[in-house]
Amino acid sequence: MVLLSIDFANLHTILETLYGEMMPLCEEMMDVGKGLAGLGALFYVAVRVWQSMARAEPVDVYPLLRPFAIGICILLFPTLVLGTLNSVLSPIVQGTHKMLEGQTLDMEQYRAQKEELEREAMLRNPETAHLVSDEEFDRQLDELGWSPTDAASRLGMYVEVGMYNLEKKIRDAFRSLLELIFAAASLLIDTVRTFFLVVLSILGPVAFAFSVWDGFQSTLGQWFTRYISVYLWLPVSDLFSTLLAKLQVLMLRNDIQELQGNPDYSIDNSNSVYIIFMLIGIIGYFTVPTVAGWIVQAGGAGNFSRNLNRTATKAGSFAAGVGGSVLGNIGGRLRGK
Repeated sequence: MVLLSIDFANLHTILETLYGEMMPLCEEMMDVGKGLAGLGALFYVAVRVWQSMARAEPVDVYPLLRPFAIGICILLFPTLVLGTLNSVLSPIVQGTHKMLEGQTLDMEQYRAQKEELEREAMLRNPETAHLVSDEEFDRQLDELGWSPTDAASRLGMYVEVGMYNLEKKIRDAFRSLLELIFAAASLLIDTVRTFFLVVLSILGPVAFAFSVWDGFQSTLGQWFTRYISVYLWLPVSDLFSTLLAKLQVLMLRNDIQELQGNPDYSIDNSNSVYIIFMLIGIIGYFTVPTVAGWIVQAGGAGNFSRNLNRTATKAGSFAAGVGGSVLGNIGGRLRGK
């Protein structure tokens, strides 16, 4: 029960704080980067000047400015490079997070309204009113006498209420477990994202320094594309969460309309559909790196994405099997079907 009370929003905030606390470490790599970049710039300039002199051609100064520009980026890496990138990309994260907060608030309101309507629907049915109301249960007990038939009816009522409460606890526990796994999948994506960003940020000056050397020029472009792609994991994850929250809002609206207008509406079917979409959400979270890679194509994370997708498939199969067992076999036995 301790795990179910975890504040995952606070954990996401801690990860964001962790990234900020780790950024000063990149300044220690700046000295290493400056040394590598300076040595690389020396060879870079010397080779090109020597080639121009050997061919008796004028020295083209413009290409020689590249190592000096990269050196300036290394000297001002935390503010010029990281500060600029984060300032440009952070509005995307903030915008998607606001969308998620709005849909989550609507979902909580509709869920509370649905639960109240479910209780009212059961209270209107004489056969189920005693299951959700202690007053109705006591009233029906008072109406019974003490004959053998009435005693059997009393015992049956106690058993029926106990089985209903047990079934409800099992269903709620399984739903809470799925919600925990769902939140943990989101936290996993954010944790791995933070780790990748910290590594790219701390070792960024070294990557910039290597890009000065001939044969490593592509390192600079790859660093930018990987950083942007990984940074977009969080907004893509928030968009996916927003999609699922909006879907749940539409489902809750439909349930509310059915509960208000259809007295024969099955509440159990609605709960089963909710669990199915939770399973879909757990699997879908592991596709976030792939979708982010579609926005900014970045190499180097292919194996990680494939491993995540493979893990998602296994987790989905396991969760679906457990869900079928719990909701089908246990639920059917409790109801005597």
